Amino acid sequence: MALSRSRRRPQQIDYWPGFVDALSTLLLVVTFLMVLFMVAQYFVAQEASGKDTVLARLQKQIAQMADLLSLERSQKKSAQDEASSLRATLSATESEKKRLAGLLSAEGSQGGSAEARVGAMTKQLDEQRGLTAQALAQIELLNQQINSLRKQIAALENSLGDAGKRDQASQAQIADLGQRLNVALAKRVQELSQYRSTFFGELKKSLGDRDDIQVVGDRFVFQSEIFFDSGSADLSPAGYSELDKLATALHELEDRIPKELNWVLRIDGHTDIRPISTSTFRSNWELSSSRAISVVKYLVGKGIPPHRLVAAGFGEFQPLAPGSTEADLRRNRRIELKLTEK
Repeated sequence: MALSRSRRRPQQIDYWPGFVDALSTLLLVVTFLMVLFMVAQYFVAQEASGKDTVLARLQKQIAQMADLLSLERSQKKSAQDEASSLRATLSATESEKKRLAGLLSAEGSQGGSAEARVGAMTKQLDEQRGLTAQALAQIELLNQQINSLRKQIAALENSLGDAGKRDQASQAQIADLGQRLNVALAKRVQELSQYRSTFFGELKKSLGDRDDIQVVGDRFVFQSEIFFDSGSADLSPAGYSELDKLATALHELEDRIPKELNWVLRIDGHTDIRPISTSTFRSNWELSSSRAISVVKYLVGKGIPPHRLVAAGFGEFQPLAPGSTEADLRRNRRIELKLTEK
């Protein structure tokens, strides 16, 4: 008869290993993208640092070239002014020579003295012509230097333009990697949300339908009276039973979540607004923190890895109900569980 009943029982297909393999593959891809992003960011940072050094050196060279160009322009203007002055002197000398030549032809009797004066003026004229030629040669040299400086400045500007284009390409690559990383992180958050829903569902099923246990958003909320007496951080016998159920649900969750997903269960202690001041607890901060630590220690004693647990105390500063009625005070005295990432 037992054999007959076992044959009638339908076979169940276990989809869980395939689901775990898919999740493991997805997490490996996410890890690869994160490593790729970090390596790319390192090389981009190195390239950006080198480009900053090159840009600074090029800008310094441009400044030096600009100073040299300004100096050469000043020298060119001075040379041009000097050449204009020499031309005016040459013109005046030639006019004087012509005047003396006219006097020479008109005063033949005084020829010896006039010829001496004409000779002196001719010598002076030749000297002025030599100075003018020297000034013109200097102006030509300055023009060549200015053209050379202009070519160097143009080459430096082209180099700066190329560096700017490479920098824009690097920034676009960083933005693309950042977008991919954000997508991967969003997928991880979604995965953790799915496990959180499963965990809270199993926990609520094991605890039963109770008014003093609620799910608020992404947190599982216990009233403090479930675990502790008033003004105490020592777990009550009734609290041990409820925490045993929580430990069982956590062990099942630990087996389901892939090892690569870095999750923790945060235990938050909260009190009502009524102040406390005893030899053990000087404030509600200390009471709420001690209660969260007591829960964590008990779960560790039940085999939950310590690195998967976090204890935090919030005192009376994060109330769920803003009022001061007894119902509001009772609702604010609570222990919250939040499944999150490190």
